[in-house]
Parts: sequence; structure tokens; C-alpha cells
Amino acid sequence: MPITPATATHSSSNGAAEAILLELVDEDGVTIGTAEKLTAHQPPGQLHRAFSVFLFDERGRLLLQQRALGKYHSPGVWSNTCCGHPYPGEAPFAAAARRTYEELGVSPSLLAEAGTVRYNHPDPASGLVEQEFNHLFVGMVQSALRPDPEEVGSTAFVSAAELAERHAADPFSAWFMTVLDAARPAIRELTGAPAGW
Repeated sequence: MPITPATATHSSSNGAAEAILLELVDEDGVTIGTAEKLTAHQPPGQLHRAFSVFLFDERGRLLLQQRALGKYHSPGVWSNTCCGHPYPGEAPFAAAARRTYEELGVSPSLLAEAGTVRYNHPDPASGLVEQEFNHLFVGMVQSALRPDPEEVGSTAFVSAAELAERHAADPFSAWFMTVLDAARPAIRELTGAPAGW
């Protein structure tokens, strides 16, 4: 993968890691500034741009990921295929494709916009707040996964019925059901009615 400003390691000229910046937005999703990533998630949270990806296989099963135990936010919980934050000035679509490759080692064979959703979800376990204007994407994955173990603890493809069972039994991210419900119209269009989404 070529090194670009979006994929380069963020380090300063003296070798120290630079702070990761997020785009702060207003209620309409218009950029109004930037904030350091951890600062933006401190209570009460600062509204910032984010994205969520939902990838499906040819059988209409959703690819879930279990977040790695070393993650600073929501470690060890299950969530959608990929989620994250664009760098300032980076298009959400480009960020979604970039992070899917970085986390799962795969490029979607199809990726389409599926709307936006705005939410405010405190995470009781970490004390952090997800105050996000989230761009949603749905698509297909047809290649073998190569997850980065620093990002992803495990993966699973699940049907709609299997997701309901798993969601009742396992811990999921605070934002998962909000982004899934917001993406459902696009998911149904992608997978078709028999898939049950």
C-alpha cells in the first residue's frame, strides 16, 4: 500500500508521536475546527466526524469485529466491521476504505454511502463519550481477511438471526445498535429481503 498523508505514521521530526486530530463539526456536519482524539472523547464529548462500515459476504452475512483488548476505547467488545475517524480534510469515504484495509487487511469489493447519524453515547466502562456525526457505509467483502491483531481481536460473519443471539449474549460497543439501525435501509437494499436485515 502506498504511503500517503492519510496512511503515513504520524510522528514528528524528532521521532515523537504526534497527537491524532479529529474534525469537530456542527449539528449539520460542517467542519468547525479540530481537537486531539482523546480530548474529543472526554466528557461531555465534542461533536466530531466519524464513520462506520458494514460489510457483507455473498450470503448476506454481516462481518463483525471484536475490538482488540489493547484498544484505549471499548476494548474486547464486538462492533460493526470497521469504524473510526477521518483525518482533518480526509473524505469520510476515503477514511472508511483506508481503515478497513488497515484493520482487516482487505479492501471492500463494493462500498457505498448509506447516510449519516448523529448520536451521543457515553461508555460506562471507559468513562469516554462518543459524541459523533457518523457517516455510514455498506458494502461487500470477497477476499480473505488479514486482521491486524493490534486492532482486531476476532472476526465473525453473522446472519441477522445470529446477530440477535450474539447481541443478547456478548458485550457490544455502545454505538453499535444506533449505527446499525441507521444503516438498515441501505443494508436491506444491498442484501435483499431474504437476508432478514
